[in-house]
Amino acid sequence: MKQLFLTSSFAEVADKVEDAAGDSLKGRTVAFIATANLPEESDWYVRDARKAFADLGCRIDELEISTADQDTIRKSLEEDELIYLSGGNTFFLLQELQKTGAGEQIKDQVNRGKLYIGESAGSVVTGPDIAYLEAMDPRSAAPDLTSTEGLNLVDFHPLPHYTEEPFAETNYQIIEQYRDSLPIVAITNSQVIRVCDRCLSIL
Repeated sequence: MKQLFLTSSFAEVADKVEDAAGDSLKGRTVAFIATANLPEESDWYVRDARKAFADLGCRIDELEISTADQDTIRKSLEEDELIYLSGGNTFFLLQELQKTGAGEQIKDQVNRGKLYIGESAGSVVTGPDIAYLEAMDPRSAAPDLTSTEGLNLVDFHPLPHYTEEPFAETNYQIIEQYRDSLPIVAITNSQVIRVCDRCLSIL
């Protein structure tokens, strides 16, 4: 059963994740992938997410896919019970998922039923393509990105930080530009897109 918990700000909605998972997360290990944050100047949301997982009783397995070797990536994604991808630059994240092969491994694990938790960029990459987000994230952070095709774990395009500053105007522009051509699902920082197999709900 495919399960995804897609957020704009994980720390703000972490209290909902156990209901979505259907069980306590205490004692479970999360593959904590903060790769998207590397091009950014601030990491407060990564620190907040790390604390939120710790408060849930999770063990955190830091997995930096841009520098980890193939065996480390494979072992973490296979053995850890949860997969989390942080916010940051979506194009850089997708570049590293493609370069390392981690994207295909994540898809395999999620399709086998492992819970995927995405935050902002980590939510956007689950869709069919990330090109629509270029107004929000500078693509220049990913000079080696050859394709904007996402992980295709969902058949819609998540749009994080809806109505939230400093992204409100950019979100409006993206929705206006793509409203007739892409199935966009926009969420605020206090909302969650929960995907369970083919069912989608907003928490």
